Amino acid sequence: MGFFSAIFGTTDNTQLVEAIKEGAFLVDVRTPGEFASGSVKGAVNIPLDRIASQLAQFKNKKNVVVFCRSGNRSGQAQSILQHHGISNVIDGGTVGNVKECVG
Repeated sequence: MGFFSAIFGTTDNTQLVEAIKEGAFLVDVRTPGEFASGSVKGAVNIPLDRIASQLAQFKNKKNVVVFCRSGNRSGQAQSILQHHGISNVIDGGTVGNVKECVG
């Protein structure tokens, strides 16, 4: 989710919804404390600062959705993963946005 789409509400979640329906690997990149306060059903917690050391968990996944509190860390996580050759990563933005898409 880009900065302007977040502000102006022009986010198209079609790709995100489809990926979730197809069983995407949902990754909450917030801290363990934030994750413990509630997340998306079925999501795993891999904090942003551990993404690069946990690359094996992302291998062979059809789709990966990363998300956080504001959308900033998820964008960083997407960049890190793509830098390491994992191209099937969707920035889900906020935990609330992903929750809405999970239904």
